[in-house]
Amino acid sequence: MADPRAKLLDSKDAMVEDLRAFVEIESPSDVKRKTDEFGDFLTYFVKARLQAGVKTIIQPAYGNHVRVEAGPQNGQPPILMLGHFDTVWPTGTLDTMPFRVDGPFAYGPGILDMKAGLVLGIHALAALQAAELLHVPVVFLFTSDEELGSPSSRPIIEAEAARARGALVLEPSAAGALKTARKGVGMFRVSVEGLAAHAGSNPELGVSAIDELARLIIDLHGLTDPTTGTTVNVGVVTGGTRANVTAARATAEVDLRVTSIAEAQRLEETILGLEAHNPKARVVVTGGMNRPPMERTPGVAALYEMAKGIAAELGFDLKEASVGGGSDANFVTPLGVAVVDGLGAVGDGAHATNEHVEIDSLPIRAALIAGLIRELQSTDGYPRQARLVDEG
Repeated sequence: MADPRAKLLDSKDAMVEDLRAFVEIESPSDVKRKTDEFGDFLTYFVKARLQAGVKTIIQPAYGNHVRVEAGPQNGQPPILMLGHFDTVWPTGTLDTMPFRVDGPFAYGPGILDMKAGLVLGIHALAALQAAELLHVPVVFLFTSDEELGSPSSRPIIEAEAARARGALVLEPSAAGALKTARKGVGMFRVSVEGLAAHAGSNPELGVSAIDELARLIIDLHGLTDPTTGTTVNVGVVTGGTRANVTAARATAEVDLRVTSIAEAQRLEETILGLEAHNPKARVVVTGGMNRPPMERTPGVAALYEMAKGIAAELGFDLKEASVGGGSDANFVTPLGVAVVDGLGAVGDGAHATNEHVEIDSLPIRAALIAGLIRELQSTDGYPRQARLVDEG
């Protein structure tokens, strides 16, 4: 019986070539034709590498998702692997930012976030299959809209997670560390309606929506609290028509980050309940929490300790980190399911022109993933905790 770890540690060149193929098919989140093209390629790629059932989950508005199920169909709770193939890069980026290898690094749009993670997960599963070491079902869900907030994939992710014994998210690492906590993300729009008037001749007749919005922005930024990790940021403001007209309308786009479900509920209620300072102005707030926080639950901690032990066997010390950005892991912990994130490649520059991965990290991260699958399937899974949010 082949040793999957040895096979993976000797597969660096093959991983780089696969990664080139993945990066050179562009898959911007907001171009369905392109994400579907990548999904079709992915289906072909997986069928060539794995003995697995592959299903395309058709989406009318977003890219189609791809569901892969490997391992025996024996009725046992599956292991869930999550990864997205959409990127933030627009069509044509490869013309100015092509895939390239430069010394110890490989560069390209979406290479770190997160096509490398997809390649590593597929290699890990293939090695386990070749060694006949898959004993429970493993569902690998590849999604097309994570960078947009997972509007169509969220219910699919939650349905798969609800029946899983544990989940592995192959987003890029945090400088090599696993991500055991992520902030929840809220997105809001504050719209203010005032009354237009001539700013020079009769300003007393106007109600400035911009003035009202400025006061609300101060209120919103005042909700930031370093002691709890809560941040509120107004990142986009629009309003008014001309300098000599009292602004009748103004809007603000608001980003909220929180570390706990309780804080998410409190801040969401507070922001949605904003009221005008000027009784003659009208304020409407829309939006809400896009992703609940991924809290470091006992199940998350136990799964991290399992990964840390596997890493020690592979010869490195695996750290953990709490990060401010959200991922699809945020949808898993509120269901009471153990999950670790950041199992993907080591690198830097996600969403930036220097986006790259450390080539030497690829084999060892794939071996880590394979080790986690192997050990997680030999347990009964972690005791499911109470849901952190209501099912409704």
